[in-house]
Amino acid sequence: MTEAPLRWQIGDAVVTRIVESTFEGGLDTFLPQATPEAVLAIDWLRPNFVTAEGILKFSIHALVIEADGLRVLVDTCVGNEKPRAAFAMWDMQQYSFLQDLELAGFARESIDIVLCTHLHLDHVGWNTMKIDGRWVPTFPNARYLIERREMAGLRALEGTPPSEDGLETISKAMLSDSILPVVEEGLVDLVDADHRVSSAIRLVPTPGHTIGHVSVLIASGGASALITGDCIHHPCQLAHTDWSIVNDFDPALSAQTREETFAALAGMPTLVIGTHWPAPSAGHVHRADFGYRLGEAPQDRLSRTSRSSEGSLQTPTGRSLPTS
Repeated sequence: MTEAPLRWQIGDAVVTRIVESTFEGGLDTFLPQATPEAVLAIDWLRPNFVTAEGILKFSIHALVIEADGLRVLVDTCVGNEKPRAAFAMWDMQQYSFLQDLELAGFARESIDIVLCTHLHLDHVGWNTMKIDGRWVPTFPNARYLIERREMAGLRALEGTPPSEDGLETISKAMLSDSILPVVEEGLVDLVDADHRVSSAIRLVPTPGHTIGHVSVLIASGGASALITGDCIHHPCQLAHTDWSIVNDFDPALSAQTREETFAALAGMPTLVIGTHWPAPSAGHVHRADFGYRLGEAPQDRLSRTSRSSEGSLQTPTGRSLPTS
């Protein structure tokens, strides 16, 4: 097992983190503003999120939500035997993810819903697995939920000529080995960006990183939590919400989404769970001298939130993050 699972109780819901891999550095060119000098100036990032030398720490993990009698798997990491030559550290890997998932109590056949926050290689890899040379759905009893504009954007690559763009080449490979096999099995449901999965789970539009990117809001028993997806990759982007990944679909919109989201959550007891944040992977957002910071949120603690009369957290521009 890569790391022991982390668990958080959110009212009557439980969220469990299953790690596929962790690493330091390696994505520096994608977040060029996050130099060692710049991140070392953000003292609360150490030791959990950066090294003593100012190198960013990351985690690739999935999150299982247990709520309303469902097991919902949010994002499926990189996967095994996936050809990803443009990212050598994720190319043709052999991870123990499925074994770790089962050791945590989640046999792959027990997953009811697979929820993709967006369609990038490190979020869809375990959608499928290779059996007898064929890519087949890893979670055969699950419905796979994908935001409809996200799917349309990826499928627009079908039939296009080969490209020298490494990211486009990977996207085509990902479509072929991680998306189309579940489509062909009739397991995919295309949904809107504000889709309600169950009474306790709904999607929240957080566009910018991709055209149809969503985060996942859990609200149960007077408690709430937000699973970020890639609207934020690293906690340093709390301090600098204007730092956008260079391959964001719309970097300005990505920055706006972060600022609005964390302005609304600052000072609220809503737990924020980062999809690429290494342990402790979650916390409560507070305003800081510049930007925002992450406060500790012990595991297995109830994340309680007060609610507005509309049952939502209001962003500065009026966009709401519903808590019910």
